[in-house]
Amino acid sequence: MSRPTIYFLRHGQTDWNAELRLQGQKDIPLNETGRGQARQNGRALAQLLDDPQRFRYIASPLGRTRETMNLVRLELGLPSHGYETDDRIKEISFGHWEGYTVDEMREIDAEGVARREADKFVFQPPQGESYAQLLTRVKSWLPYVTEDAVVVCHGGVLRVLEMILNDTPAADIMQVFMHQDKIYQWDGAAARWL
Repeated sequence: MSRPTIYFLRHGQTDWNAELRLQGQKDIPLNETGRGQARQNGRALAQLLDDPQRFRYIASPLGRTRETMNLVRLELGLPSHGYETDDRIKEISFGHWEGYTVDEMREIDAEGVARREADKFVFQPPQGESYAQLLTRVKSWLPYVTEDAVVVCHGGVLRVLEMILNDTPAADIMQVFMHQDKIYQWDGAAARWL
């Protein structure tokens, strides 16, 4: 049995992304830059997909990912609706830290920020998740995608996918930039940014 080809897209930019706020699972909408990024990624996908209708479409249920998917599908000549959502590919939860920048959190919880900076992969903010927990959640979802697909998700989800698909060490994934204006393709053997 052949492995599916999966095109992963991070949602377009939000104001909180631009302000470097820990967004997590807060439902922050795309800004105009983000809408442009979503349309651009949709046009790029249109050049890559032989037949967009044969692909499965899956998005995180958060508004910024659904809006991104809607715009991408329109660029592909598909109706904006007609895709699945899955809670397992929601962004990592930053719990009580959501809405703050790291600099703001240094003023509020310097000890917590120091623990996070010592090991971002295992650090769990109050009422939030660690990347280790997110990895477990995404690992439970990935085998569910058995056919060629387009997936709109989040930066944290893409980080742990980089671990799963390319065997990238945990310490290294924290340094990888997660693009909002590029496509991350898994071809069944390796993943790369396009």
